[in-house]
Amino acid sequence: MFTAYVIYSEKFDKIYVGFTSNIEARLHSHNSSKNTGWTKSFQPWVLFYKETYPTKKEAMAREKSLKSYRGREFIRSLIPKKE
Repeated sequence: MFTAYVIYSEKFDKIYVGFTSNIEARLHSHNSSKNTGWTKSFQPWVLFYKETYPTKKEAMAREKSLKSYRGREFIRSLIPKKE
């Protein structure tokens, strides 16, 4: 199984979209002090949204869709507005 996922940094109001075959390990790596990627600057991350697929191809297609303008609009619509 593969997962298309969205993680959210409430502190910085940032979203990150990806796909993986191991969501628990991937979330851990995003929050790791050893992380050297873009997500390191916006820690901590929480798993905000996920969809599972039987194939890597399907998960990659959904990741691409979520990264589109409409996909990001959809994700932002799920985030509660701050008062």
